[in-house]
Amino acid sequence: MAGGALPGFRDFYPDEFAHRAHITGAWREVARRFAFVEYDGPPLEPLDLYTKKSGEEIVGQLYNFEDKGGRQVALRPEMTPTFARMVSARANALRKPVRWFSIPQLFRYERAQRGRLREHFQLNVDIVGEPSEVADAELLAVAIGIMAELGLGPADVRARVSDRRLLNGILAALGVAGDALGVAYSVLDKAGREPEAVARERLAKAGLHDAGVSAVIDLCAPAAIDRARQTLGSEPAVRESLERFDRYMTHLASLGLSAWVDEDLSIVRGLDYYTGIVFELFDAKGELRAICGGGRYDALLNDLGGVDLPALGFGMGDVVLGELLRERGLLPNAVGSGADLFVIGGPGASADGMAGALELVAALRRAGLSVDHAMSEDRYLAQAPRNQFESAKKSGALAAIYLDEGGLVTAKGLAGKLADAPVFSQARDAVVAADTTAIEGLQAFVGALRAAAATQP
Repeated sequence: MAGGALPGFRDFYPDEFAHRAHITGAWREVARRFAFVEYDGPPLEPLDLYTKKSGEEIVGQLYNFEDKGGRQVALRPEMTPTFARMVSARANALRKPVRWFSIPQLFRYERAQRGRLREHFQLNVDIVGEPSEVADAELLAVAIGIMAELGLGPADVRARVSDRRLLNGILAALGVAGDALGVAYSVLDKAGREPEAVARERLAKAGLHDAGVSAVIDLCAPAAIDRARQTLGSEPAVRESLERFDRYMTHLASLGLSAWVDEDLSIVRGLDYYTGIVFELFDAKGELRAICGGGRYDALLNDLGGVDLPALGFGMGDVVLGELLRERGLLPNAVGSGADLFVIGGPGASADGMAGALELVAALRRAGLSVDHAMSEDRYLAQAPRNQFESAKKSGALAAIYLDEGGLVTAKGLAGKLADAPVFSQARDAVVAADTTAIEGLQAFVGALRAAAATQP
């Protein structure tokens, strides 16, 4: 007998798929609200598309092989190189700014652990062609909008923001240069995950004196940007970057996002291609990995595709986000088919037998309603009505519907006690003939049941 999925991979049974669909549905809804359009690319790309961006060392993290045409290829570990290739190919024809999003499945060969698997689904949101910090604020607004759409608030999620240009100016003013600059970035990136004593030792080995070491460590502390404003604000590079960053924060406030946002110079995004404002979203308790991260990467399109356009974007995976929603009780409950209607046997079932039931099923589906049924003539004609209602309820349908006496079709809601359930009846011939009044009445009945269900805890 076959075993389970490969290590680091997932099977999506209907309940798990419903959770995934809940997340991706929120991604698409918020992206649509922000006027982004969806795209996709191939899951298999030339290997050099990734080594060109990240170096040969990335090969150890990839699912790569030689295909039957002798080409070195890899399953995509990220979407940005594909995005850059696609935008570069049509850069002159695309209306600017480009506002695209995608939800690819990505693959990395690495040790599976909490919050990180060997495959995951990821929302990628990117803007190309706009250098203003208004675009940076818009990008973060999308990420925060998704949190709100999923029922999370500022007490659940914190957006930590910084600007690499500002950090570069501060480090230069502190005399951090050469090899020490890279070490300082690494120390900041690992803040909270690396013991301070280890960080100090690394900085000292990079050539910084005690005062310089302490100054870099202090950049990890709260209100570091405010202290830099007071002590280094007269430095030209720092002053210019502070003015830009302040405009960004003002835009976030205008968008109503200040309650979600913390300034944090330790957010540097370890990847070298980020050039400006960067951010990461974390659960407020600090128990999980980053929910998402991104920022401005103005040079990357030129490096990968030879097109000199400003760009920014973020990636948000489904794994950590799913864990957070599960912990907060914000994932949908397991349900059955979730159909609008479940056809059962009623007082009029014996007159036309199974043929009458299937005729009703087909008419309802043509009217745009989702319809389930037992697919068993014996159960339809012989099973006790109470048992058929119970089966319909267990299916997750909103209402049971049946051929009634007097040439009627009757639908009865399945929530709560059956005796108190709302009922709707209509002439059978009108329903089967798709009479507008009959169908609209039935649709309104189903709509009312759906609205009532949405308000239940």
